[in-house]
Amino acid sequence: MKARIHITLKNGVLDPQGKAIETTLSHLGFAGVEDVRQGKYIELELNETDRNKAHAAVDAMCSQLLANTVIENYAIELE
Repeated sequence: MKARIHITLKNGVLDPQGKAIETTLSHLGFAGVEDVRQGKYIELELNETDRNKAHAAVDAMCSQLLANTVIENYAIELE
């Protein structure tokens, strides 16, 4: 089973990398781009067939290692 994890900064957390992307896009002539936020995308291949067990395992991975839950949110998709 494949797990896809999207990790983003929580609202209110400064995103200097997103701001740099926004500024650079403007300098390249892409007008109208505002409030860029960047994040992380992780794919895992799991040797698990039970969706509930897979989701619980990935949730534990995110909260213990993959995401900094103080400043980041994460969303899990299972395929």
